[in-house]
Amino acid sequence: MTNASASYRAAGLAAACILIAAAPAVARAQHRAAAVAAPPPAWQPFTQLFDSAAHGDSIVGAAVLLMRDGRPVAHHEYGWGDRARGQRITERSIFHYGSITKTLTAIAIMQLRDRGRLTLDDRVTSYIPELRLVHDPYGSMDSITIRMLMSHSAGFQNPTWPYKQGKPWEPFEPTTWSQLVAMMPYQEVFFKPGSRYSYSNPGFIYLARIIEKRTGDPWETYVQKNILSPLGLDRSYFGVTPYYLADDRSANYTLVRDSSGPERVQDNGREFDPGITIPNGGWNAPLVDLAAYLAFLTNATHGDTARARRYDTVLRRSSFAEMWHPLYLTSPDSAGNPEWMGLSFFILPRGSATLVGHTGSQAGFLAFMYFNPATKAAIVAAFNTNDEARPDGVRSAFETIRQKALELIQ
Repeated sequence: MTNASASYRAAGLAAACILIAAAPAVARAQHRAAAVAAPPPAWQPFTQLFDSAAHGDSIVGAAVLLMRDGRPVAHHEYGWGDRARGQRITERSIFHYGSITKTLTAIAIMQLRDRGRLTLDDRVTSYIPELRLVHDPYGSMDSITIRMLMSHSAGFQNPTWPYKQGKPWEPFEPTTWSQLVAMMPYQEVFFKPGSRYSYSNPGFIYLARIIEKRTGDPWETYVQKNILSPLGLDRSYFGVTPYYLADDRSANYTLVRDSSGPERVQDNGREFDPGITIPNGGWNAPLVDLAAYLAFLTNATHGDTARARRYDTVLRRSSFAEMWHPLYLTSPDSAGNPEWMGLSFFILPRGSATLVGHTGSQAGFLAFMYFNPATKAAIVAAFNTNDEARPDGVRSAFETIRQKALELIQ
């Protein structure tokens, strides 16, 4: 045997030994991956309930995604993304997430706080002096702070556009800042600011205005540069759907009741103009982008130092802990469970678990997103049909599914 042959044989034996030694570690890694990827036993009955409730409540299309430690472990799609075109809901389908968008606005505010650009106890009128036009029977409008806006405790009304009469010519929502300012002399604060919780959509438009004044960027641009892009949410957008994503955009539907009583599902098309309400309800994306967002919220870095550094650059964990601290008790949910408001996130005590999340409702779309910070379990669901006969537009199927979904991540 030549020296070269001996060398090759020795190298081969060494490589084989390395492979044999590594095999148990590889097998353990594969086993862990398989364990993560396996949906829980409760998933199948949950999807059966999902389909049954959606069908019984005339939901046209919906989807749900379950996560463990930042990784999707199961997803389920139901019905039609666009019934008129014969397009089913798929993993690529793009929904509108309504008020879940408020969590992006809140993170942007916390970024600016952490970077020394503002404080949560700053007077809102320092940035938006026009708000002094609002009638405050409890004192001065100067008492309202950024923290109060973020916790829905400033006393402002819920709807952004409180003057709707149902006329076909009315805009869906106000389209310019000047329209909001014009309404301010005819509005009032409903309770002493900081004394209790009351959900307010305009409050988050005011937060967006502060972001724009402190950074010089339009809200959409700031969020794209400082949240969406660093987190890799490249199918998320605001406003009209980009051309290259148009085929994946779900239409939205409304269940309407004629005066004689029969129900019918009205097709509202794919696009609508959320106007100036984009910072409190304008996020569009497929569920996969929400999954990436939830991986960030649950800090699922999997030991990747680069990812951990990127997550901390977007927002550090201590700031999230501050946002998830319960501040005000909201009214109990439909099952009688307590819910709290933190800084723009809802906190839900459920037995020994504490869940965090938000819901969304705008046009014909409904959605919810919840996660368990302790276990990193998370779930997100979206629906493309609501009910105009109910004041909040929320369907009974939505609430039934939401309650069962919470059980999957406790």
